[in-house]
Amino acid sequence: MLPNVSGARAMLDEMLLARIEIGHMRFMARDGTLAADMPDVNFLQKTDLIHGAQLGVVIGGIVGLGAGIFLTMFPPDGFTLRTAAILLVALGGALFGGWASGMNAAAVPNTRLAQFADRIEQGQVLMIIDVPVRRVQEIEEMIAKRHPEISFGGIEPPMLAFP
Repeated sequence: MLPNVSGARAMLDEMLLARIEIGHMRFMARDGTLAADMPDVNFLQKTDLIHGAQLGVVIGGIVGLGAGIFLTMFPPDGFTLRTAAILLVALGGALFGGWASGMNAAAVPNTRLAQFADRIEQGQVLMIIDVPVRRVQEIEEMIAKRHPEISFGGIEPPMLAFP
C-alpha cells in the first residue's frame, strides 16, 4: 500500500528502474485519482469473475454428473442413454455453471482485495506487481530501504498459465 498517488508515481518510476516492465504492474486507487498514464487494475482484477467461474464449473460439473447418472438410470420413455450421456451432461453442467456463476460474480468486487478497500477509500494506492518468485525478496528489500512507511500485503501463490 502506497500512501498517495504521488507516491505511487514515484514507485512506478523506481520499479521501471529496477527493470520491471510496466505490463507487470497495476495500481488500484479511488475512482478518478489515478493518472491516465499509470496502469490501472483491469476488470478481471477488480471483480470476482475468475473465482466465480471456477466455482461454477466445479458445482455445475458435479450437478451435471448427478443429473447424467440419474438420466442414465431412469431414462425417459423411448430413449436409451449410454454412459457417454453422463459425460456430456456433466460437461454441459460445468459449462453452464461456469457461465452463470461468472456472470453473477462479475458484479461482485474481488474478495482478495477486500482487505485493502478501506485504505483505498482513504486515499492510499494499492500496487500489484507480477514478478518471478526469485525476485520478490529483492524487490521488497529495495522498497523497504527507500520507503519504510510502505506496507506489504503479501504474496499470491504462483498461477500456471495453462492448468
